[in-house]
Amino acid sequence: MKRIGILTSGGDCQGLNAAIRGVAKALYEEFGDNVEIYGINDGYRGLIEGNYKRMKPENFSGILTLGGTILGTSRQPFKLMRVIDENSVDKVKNMKDNYKKMKLDCLVVLGGNGTHKTANLLSEEGLNVVSLPKTIDNDVWGTDMTFGFHSAMDIAANVLDCIHTTATSHGRVFIVEIMGHKVGWLTLYAGIAGGADVILLPEIPYDIDSIVKTIRQRNESGKRFSILAVAEGAMSKEEAKLSKKEFKAARASMTYPSISYRLAKEIGDKTGQEIRVTVPGHFQRGGSPCPYDRVLSTRFGAAAAKLIVQKQYGNMVALQNGKIVPVPLSEVAGKLKTVPKDCDVIQTGRDIGICFGD
Repeated sequence: MKRIGILTSGGDCQGLNAAIRGVAKALYEEFGDNVEIYGINDGYRGLIEGNYKRMKPENFSGILTLGGTILGTSRQPFKLMRVIDENSVDKVKNMKDNYKKMKLDCLVVLGGNGTHKTANLLSEEGLNVVSLPKTIDNDVWGTDMTFGFHSAMDIAANVLDCIHTTATSHGRVFIVEIMGHKVGWLTLYAGIAGGADVILLPEIPYDIDSIVKTIRQRNESGKRFSILAVAEGAMSKEEAKLSKKEFKAARASMTYPSISYRLAKEIGDKTGQEIRVTVPGHFQRGGSPCPYDRVLSTRFGAAAAKLIVQKQYGNMVALQNGKIVPVPLSEVAGKLKTVPKDCDVIQTGRDIGICFGD
């Protein structure tokens, strides 16, 4: 009898349930009645606290199009995993003990960067682990694409589409703040898909005068409105020169709710135009997965089951050049896939006249 545990960790996104379903259906197809699947509630917290339940085949029906995660999730910072907390809980020991208590043959983990650090830790501690890359940020190292990204991009691009009509009607400058603290994949793709005139990414520090120049040029050419797609983590060239500690302190003392509101004030002061800010926020992580993510999640899930069958533990399933391949967790953990400044998508944006603020 094979005994498999599954958990989802970190921020939720579209496609988690589709991926869980893919893993389960492929395992049942391979092992039939000779497999037991245990759903671990609320991510690593559930594994630490021993909060799990045996799943049945019917639990995985009707969830392909369902957003969120049927298992629940939580954020458990990696840097605290080996820290004994105030209740004397040894988190790593508890996770190992509960893995053994469930008599698992493998733990399947669905998550992003922090999740993969802990997945690698557990692998190094001797547990059999297989993982799947999920995040709307598309910033997991080793895979061309994460599930959740395309669904979030659809939502963000739709926001930009809708903003165009009111921006055109009123002749205003609109700033749409898109999720992405450290990387700009979502802002880049949604910005191009949504016809943004300015795209600001964490990877390309901006010069406010460059942005203002673009807006003025559009005004002079008869275009009364401008749309800015701004990543949460966008920063000015001055901020980019600060140390990590100095930057955090500067943002903590900032009197604006976010970088977009500061930009709105600066642009308004320099141009005299009306500036409006729209923050779709967690809308980008919610709702049903788009068809692309349903397919990708299912492919990842089936591939994870195959790794279990072949006992190829210690790997993350990844999409590389159109194919699903295993990537060692040791290569994934602790690495961030940022947007290269010279990537072809940015070049495409520059070719059609999009300003990146530099």
